[in-house]
Amino acid sequence: MNIYCKNRSVRHCGAGRFLIVFSVLLLAGCRQQAPTHLAGKAQGTYYSILYRDPQRRNLQTQVDSLLNDFDQMASLWVDTSLLRRVNANLTTDITPRFAALLDHSDSIRRYTGGAFDVRIGRLVQAWGFSFRQREELAQSTLDSLLRAARCEVAVEGLQIKKQCPETELDFNAIAQGYSSDLVAAFFDSLGIENYLIDIGGEVVARGDKGRGQPWRVGIEKPAEDRYSEPIVQTAIALSDKAVVTSGSYRKYYEKDGVRYSHTIDPATGRPVTHSLLSVSVVERDCWLADAMATAYMVMGLERAKQFIADHPDGPGTEAVMFIYDDGGTLATYATPGFEKLEENK
Repeated sequence: MNIYCKNRSVRHCGAGRFLIVFSVLLLAGCRQQAPTHLAGKAQGTYYSILYRDPQRRNLQTQVDSLLNDFDQMASLWVDTSLLRRVNANLTTDITPRFAALLDHSDSIRRYTGGAFDVRIGRLVQAWGFSFRQREELAQSTLDSLLRAARCEVAVEGLQIKKQCPETELDFNAIAQGYSSDLVAAFFDSLGIENYLIDIGGEVVARGDKGRGQPWRVGIEKPAEDRYSEPIVQTAIALSDKAVVTSGSYRKYYEKDGVRYSHTIDPATGRPVTHSLLSVSVVERDCWLADAMATAYMVMGLERAKQFIADHPDGPGTEAVMFIYDDGGTLATYATPGFEKLEENK
């Protein structure tokens, strides 16, 4: 007789991405090998990984090392990280991985017409959504920060060139997706074909969870506030894809009765104020899903829908779901590609 253990893990990451991962672990008496589970901390959040390895290797040490190295490169919360040193103009020497991350970021900036832009580091900090305390922003200060966020940042070889010394980068809206891809590439290099990687809600699925069944990932229903218990809005079947949800309803602050979202519009330098509450994007590469989910959150619902219509075969437009406030009630809009993945369709 087969014995099943249902495991449900729920996590929320600081970047405002919210996914609920469901898995079925096959235990004693099953012909299918039970997945190995790894868990730990990285980038100021959690990671949780399930994988089936014919050699039954425990890869905890290697994964921790890979993610720690990534933190040393791209984290704003590590004082000595390469990103912090680049931002402080303490070095112009970067690594191939840093250059690749910046190149990915710049490609999405151009593709989305600036809705995604990693040059807004100082703006994110000034609004209190980074490692520095929130500032009182006069319009003159905001204008100055916007000018810095529009200065050119280029890479020549492995040297970074900043047009304006005060420009600071923030990879928060792409880094966790990129790190999920790095762990996936590591597993691929070892010949591991079935795994589910979840780093702070940035999920990569390859193969299946057992017996040919796809992995299942739940998309969280937008909560009333950051303290609300998570509720599943819908669930999708995921195999050989990545999914990222970006939302505005967990990471925010309130001042004088106004709620300020952590999503900063690079065009205005201010938190977005539209009715879009969350966006889920499914793509092959997690970094791409990560960046596009943020870009759509900046655009807002109508502009995002128009972008998808204008780019029917473009990256990050096939499988997308929006949850928004429709006059005080929650409403959803999903592309046909996303609807095909929903288990209740």
